[in-house]
Amino acid sequence: MLKNVKAVLFDLDGTLVDSMWMWTDIDVEYLGKYGYELPPELQKEIEGMSFSETAVYFKKRFSLPQSLDEIKAEWIEMAKYKYAHEVPMKPGALSFLRYLKEQGIRAGIATSNSRELLDAVMGSLGLDQYIDCNMTSCEAGAGKPAPDIYLKVAERLGVFPEECLVFEDTPAGIQAGHNAGIRVCAMEDSHVADQKSEVCRMADYYIHDFGQVLDGSFVTLK
Repeated sequence: MLKNVKAVLFDLDGTLVDSMWMWTDIDVEYLGKYGYELPPELQKEIEGMSFSETAVYFKKRFSLPQSLDEIKAEWIEMAKYKYAHEVPMKPGALSFLRYLKEQGIRAGIATSNSRELLDAVMGSLGLDQYIDCNMTSCEAGAGKPAPDIYLKVAERLGVFPEECLVFEDTPAGIQAGHNAGIRVCAMEDSHVADQKSEVCRMADYYIHDFGQVLDGSFVTLK
């Protein structure tokens, strides 16, 4: 999988860190304040959206009285502690990052999350020593499945898209990697278990533990 790869680009939530459970809890609590139950199709509909795009969606769909900045600020406040103290890395992720560092393979993060929360989890998990570039979809100018964020992270790392490998967990993220001309390995995540068949149809590889990349036990899909 890593043959001729000069840079590995990671999605954050559900891929590099196990955090999607947290966002379900936050959505339930947040919408409950305004008398709404969590719609079962919500996660699928906002999949890949940037943090700002998601705020626009929530405000319009649920007729929220808050401004977009107020919505985002409240989400950040609700999530900050959890990102700093309760969100673990996915299985084998730390060992894999250490391996990339040892091999001189550059590493980047391309996330739909906010800058504030990205910085919180980077600090709490000590990712700065392994990640050479990190960017949010808001900073890139478009959410996934647009390729912008992966193209811009690759450019900042000084590599061509065809020299990269992307790790993602959702169909929108996988499509973003492919739209950028990059091979994609899907990371198993329980939050998108109902989309596994679609994920496997789209991705080039599939894993449930980053150790599989190194021991060769990953599943080749294409």
